[in-house]
Amino acid sequence: MNLLSKYINRTTFADYNDFANNISFSEIDEFNFGFDVVDEYARISPEKRALVWCDDSGNEKILTFKDLSILSNKTANMFLDKGIKKGDFVMTMLNRRYEYYIVVVALCKIGAIIIPATCLLTPKDIEYRCLNADVKAIISTNEIPVNEAILQARKSLPLLQYLFSVASVMGFLNIHNEIAKYPDVLVECEKPTINDKMLVYFTSGTTGYPKMVTHSFKYPLGHIMTAYFWQAVEDDGLHFTMAETGWAKFSWGKIYGQWISGSAVFCYDYFGRFTPTDVLPLISKYKITTFCAPPTIYRFLIREDLSQYDFSSLSSCTTAGEPLNAEVFKLFKQFTGISIREGFGQSESAVILATFRYCQPKPGSMGFPAPIYDLHIMDGDKDITSSGKVGEITIKLKENQFGLLIGYHKDPQKTTEALEFGYYATGDLAYKDDEGYYWFVGRKDDIIKSSGYRIGPFEVESALQEHPSVLECAVTGVPDPLRGQIVKATIVLASGYSPSDELKKEIQEHVKNATAPYKYPRVIEFVDALPKTISGKIKRKDIRKQ
Repeated sequence: MNLLSKYINRTTFADYNDFANNISFSEIDEFNFGFDVVDEYARISPEKRALVWCDDSGNEKILTFKDLSILSNKTANMFLDKGIKKGDFVMTMLNRRYEYYIVVVALCKIGAIIIPATCLLTPKDIEYRCLNADVKAIISTNEIPVNEAILQARKSLPLLQYLFSVASVMGFLNIHNEIAKYPDVLVECEKPTINDKMLVYFTSGTTGYPKMVTHSFKYPLGHIMTAYFWQAVEDDGLHFTMAETGWAKFSWGKIYGQWISGSAVFCYDYFGRFTPTDVLPLISKYKITTFCAPPTIYRFLIREDLSQYDFSSLSSCTTAGEPLNAEVFKLFKQFTGISIREGFGQSESAVILATFRYCQPKPGSMGFPAPIYDLHIMDGDKDITSSGKVGEITIKLKENQFGLLIGYHKDPQKTTEALEFGYYATGDLAYKDDEGYYWFVGRKDDIIKSSGYRIGPFEVESALQEHPSVLECAVTGVPDPLRGQIVKATIVLASGYSPSDELKKEIQEHVKNATAPYKYPRVIEFVDALPKTISGKIKRKDIRKQ
């Protein structure tokens, strides 16, 4: 049993056109994910599985919706007793710990605003976030580097009142010990409304200081598109998205839309480097039904001998974050029988474009617009472009909008810039082909203008990554007196390859054959590592500065 019928008119469609033209949401005046999803499942199906968690030490935990309802009530009562209430900001640094699910539901019930943060933050990063959001409490994992960073930052944070950890750690309250002191029936308190602030994500900061993306209590409903119609999760299935709690991809793949759709979520907790051979056996051991990971993860997976693993439980695999290389698509399908379906979105949204369950995938394409968004491709004059023309992905704002930011906290200027003219401007460029598929070109700031051509870095990077010597790469434009700009590729070489002029020429010829010749990198630089944000996104701005 799932709750989809409460929120959408239909769950099955003949094809994408039927889906796009006929899907509709119910009229919803009030919605709280904690009460209307978690507590509702606890009422109608208390033993329904919500979470399957395990870690790299062999520990395991399974939580039902009844478990979550009780634990979140106790946690909410604890927060209220300590003075954390509606409108207060609470930051989590919980990596992939199961406690995140309990905390996020508790905060949702009392209307406190959660700021999920990655465990990779430095003391300076933590200080920046806490000062900008007036954070009242931090809930942390028990990893020593994480707790040391928090304690260092706290010296400069007079408004930060409470530190919690999942274990007994000096300077922190043990959240399990604290929760145990409180009753499992939620006390009377001021409840949030559907338009109140529920969640704030700090962006990756690829083009400047991180922005505070703010979502209301409507936000989880938008992820019905993400989970049910793109990831194709199953009622009573088990969905596995490779993401930690500090990133928006967690909201995309490990809680909101999946639970509304009736699927349990799988969480593998590890601290440190991703190891494909640790993850692959989990798919068969736990009978994972649907799987989502960034293209980088799939590139790691296909390097393993996939014939040694059982993928029979899988029914759907998806990816987002960057265009998928055709070779990765082909090899993964060869071993699993599953076509990876791509999606596109932001911290500011649910899935915006995707190869939905009714669509045939084209490797590298973002697919088709999510019907909850009135999407347009606009040129620099704010005119809607025709097929084949590159422009900015924009969403026309409507009164009852699900799954889209309500603004940037404490930044009215950026809010106005993003939401001006009645449209949300994503800052991402794309074009639509004659079959209706959309193709990502790049961020507005990343477009290279060379000899009258507009060149998107992603299509050149995709061609580069097909060469066996390229482990990672970033494409940027550098000034040129004749062409205005020329294409430069900054490359990290794979193991077994060494920089040389001969290799540069070989890579250049490869790109000329893989894409339009005018796009090939006239300049190639080999480096040991690329500059990245803490979320792992390449900082092209830093490369351009060099």
